[in-house]
Amino acid sequence: GARQQTELCNESLMLEKLPACGKFFEEMMKKVDSKKWCNLTEFIMYYDNFTQCTEREANNASCFWPNPLAEGFITGIHKQFFSNCTSEKVHWEDPPDEILITLILIPVMLTCAMITLVVWCSKRSDIL
Repeated sequence: GARQQTELCNESLMLEKLPACGKFFEEMMKKVDSKKWCNLTEFIMYYDNFTQCTEREANNASCFWPNPLAEGFITGIHKQFFSNCTSEKVHWEDPPDEILITLILIPVMLTCAMITLVVWCSKRSDIL
C-alpha cells in the first residue's frame, strides 16, 4: 500500500514569517482613519489579505491553520487595532401599548373563533 508522508509543523519558521503578514496589515490600516477601525467594511479587503497571508505562511511551514500559535499572533493584531471596539448591547423595548394589545388579542381571538367553529361543526355533524 501507499504510505502517506507527513511533514512536521515547523513552528519556528511559521513564527518567523507571520510578522510580515502583520506588518503588511499594519501598513494597509494606516490608510484607514483610526476612527473607522471598528467598521469592518472600511478594511475588510485588508483583513482578508491578512488572513490569507497567515494561512499561507502556516501552510508553507507545514502547519495546519488555524493553530494555537497563529491564533495567538492574530489575537495580538486584534488587540493592537481593535481593542477599543466594543459591541454595544441591544436595549430591548416593549412596543407601544396599542401594538402590544393588538399582537396579544389577534391570536386569542383567532383561537376562540377556531374553538367555536369546531364545536359548532361537531354538533352539526349529522347534517354534514
